Amino acid sequence: MTAIDAAEYRLLMRRIFVLDAKLMGGADRARALEIFAEVVRRGSFSAAGRALDLTPSAVSRAIDRIEERLGVRLLLRSTRALTLTAEGQAYHQAARRILTDLDDAEQQIADQGAPRGRLRVSAALSHGRLCVVPLLGAFARLYPHILVDIALTDTPVDIAAGQADVAIRFGPLADSTLTARKIGENGRMIVASPDYLAQFGTPQVPEDLYRHNCLNFNFRRAEPVWPFRRDGRVFSLTVKGGIEANNGETLGQLAALGIGIARVGAFSVVSDLAEGRLVPILEAFNPGDVEVIHAVFAGGGNTPARVRAFVDFIAASLR
Repeated sequence: MTAIDAAEYRLLMRRIFVLDAKLMGGADRARALEIFAEVVRRGSFSAAGRALDLTPSAVSRAIDRIEERLGVRLLLRSTRALTLTAEGQAYHQAARRILTDLDDAEQQIADQGAPRGRLRVSAALSHGRLCVVPLLGAFARLYPHILVDIALTDTPVDIAAGQADVAIRFGPLADSTLTARKIGENGRMIVASPDYLAQFGTPQVPEDLYRHNCLNFNFRRAEPVWPFRRDGRVFSLTVKGGIEANNGETLGQLAALGIGIARVGAFSVVSDLAEGRLVPILEAFNPGDVEVIHAVFAGGGNTPARVRAFVDFIAASLR
């Protein structure tokens, strides 16, 4: 993406808004903005066409007309990908804002302002499956005009680029212009199955773990360490095992099968603990560390009502 300085950016944004202010009342302009936003979201003319029930050539013509009207190139086309220019990035932000305003205006008129529209939610695989998805039925009954489009992935999404409306994220957050609302905390515990402990013995102190098969996450760059607290002092031990996984649900499942001992987020093993497939161990040495869980979204006065409704609902439900 090429760079433009602040003065050029302000001039471009002024030009965009002047043009849109003149013609925003026409359905053609709103449709053009929708097509452009969908092309950016889907990454190709053909995928955008399928989503909007248009042919790729119709999508291409719509983009050409926008570029001709503005006198700038918004997308760099190649056989492999579409890339936004700096002007295209600015126009995309403006398009998303205008479409959001239109959607909010319509929803305020319809159904006495009841939130409506598509809500794109991103959540981590395990937490999403175990904690978020079970809540969606109740949310849908409360807000029948909101279409929830949920994607479970451990890959972070770019909300500012329009990849999602709300993302549920664990741990420290990078500095950004986005709004983050705390919706909960995730404590950790060490667990094992009764069968495993009957066969290999129950660790009484952290150092006993050196003789056990400790199941670890595979996404840590550093050597796997488990923290403990003894006599008010926090320390860590390096543990080893025969299996690694990228999520706590899988590690909990392996532990429940009697394969080894795992240190996981409490949310991922709630049912196994309740039904006796797993038991906590070494709780006297638990350091009490937690990960804060946030709902991240583009805040401010233009935040769609559907986003505010979902964040309020998920915060109340998870707490």
